[in-house]
Amino acid sequence: MVQALSGVVKEACKPFADIDSKSFGSFFDSFAGSRVVLIGDASHGTSEFYRARAAITKRLIEQHGFSVVAIEGDWPDCRVIDNYVRQHPSAKGKTPMPVFKHFPEWMWRNQEVQDFVDWLRAYNTQLSLEKRAGFYGLDLYSMGSSIHAVIEYLNKVDPELAKDARRYGCLQPWINDPALYGRAAMHKGYAPCEAGVIKMLRTLLTKRIELSTHPENGENFFDAEMNARLIQDSERYYRSMYWGDSASWNIRDTHMFNTLTRVLKAKPGAKAVVWAHNSHLGDARATGMGQNRDELNLGQLCRENFTNPGEVSIISMGTHSGEVAASDAWDGPMRTMAINPSRADSYERIMHDTGIPSFFLDLRKGWQSEEVRKALEEEKLERFIGVVYHPKTERWSHYVKASLTRQVDAFVWFDKTSAVRAFEVQQPDEAIARGETYPFGL
Repeated sequence: MVQALSGVVKEACKPFADIDSKSFGSFFDSFAGSRVVLIGDASHGTSEFYRARAAITKRLIEQHGFSVVAIEGDWPDCRVIDNYVRQHPSAKGKTPMPVFKHFPEWMWRNQEVQDFVDWLRAYNTQLSLEKRAGFYGLDLYSMGSSIHAVIEYLNKVDPELAKDARRYGCLQPWINDPALYGRAAMHKGYAPCEAGVIKMLRTLLTKRIELSTHPENGENFFDAEMNARLIQDSERYYRSMYWGDSASWNIRDTHMFNTLTRVLKAKPGAKAVVWAHNSHLGDARATGMGQNRDELNLGQLCRENFTNPGEVSIISMGTHSGEVAASDAWDGPMRTMAINPSRADSYERIMHDTGIPSFFLDLRKGWQSEEVRKALEEEKLERFIGVVYHPKTERWSHYVKASLTRQVDAFVWFDKTSAVRAFEVQQPDEAIARGETYPFGL
């Protein structure tokens, strides 16, 4: 069966030679009409995935007017990157904080991301400020940094309201290890800080018009608002971790979706490219995540809410073997690890058995024959490697059942891959409870 399906894929796919070639980006011109293009990777430590994603994004920005890049990273870190790539006047003279300085540092602190960020800054230089492409974070792990950002903003624009931000002081004992807040809330039987963070956000939004007259407003108010929303969702997230169900995952991906939609609302007419793991972007309803664990994800929410034909496009990637940057355990040092050859009963083995080193496979209705779409609709195993990789228990640690045709709109294949070029190997010393997405580290 796998060999037969490999033959189907071999006939239907479009081989490509090199990510760096000028022709590579043209494979994705047919996604130009989408409002949101989600580009997922099968691991957080594979160079080819990062480079391909960057090349696709460059093409969509240069040729097709995309102006939002949103990643599976925290809002305050990405705000620093955004100020850099857009050369925003409000950041002039400020000393930027170090970004992505928590485990896993290599996920965004690598040469592949740096190359794209530098390209985006150079590209934006030729454009007026309002037309420059921005860089935004969708994740919610920055509770401490976000609290600091809200208070810093309010100290400048409304010192009296800044005093009200003392409500965030309730969270202070847990800033260095927010997961412990969830444990404390579970033992107390109620959420000790929930009312305060909700009230702070509501107060901030109520004063939106008043604050809009202040010179520090504009994007700075939007930044403060997004950080306040992050704090609210982060408080819920860490509380939900201790209930042992899908709630924490669903809160996180719903936060990512809401953040994305707010960014798009703030930039009328903008089109976005999203970078995240396949587990966040491939429609969860077509995988064991949704069918067996009641988990939703960002890709599913985009499809359910952006309903015009072609408005959302999901592209995923995969590999058969090679090397990956990953860790043996949460908070462990980064290692360059060998990837097991894909299982015989997996989608990855179907792709490998085509004998084609790299290719693009369009799975969209109208762009691909119904014969091919039907052939790849049957559920098979699909490999998910996060920042933690356990080769010895790979079947149970890293494979999930999925229907490829229903999960994504297109698939990019690299038969043998290499590890990202990380800036740091040794990781920061953090509490073990930071491993809230263990074992996948997604």
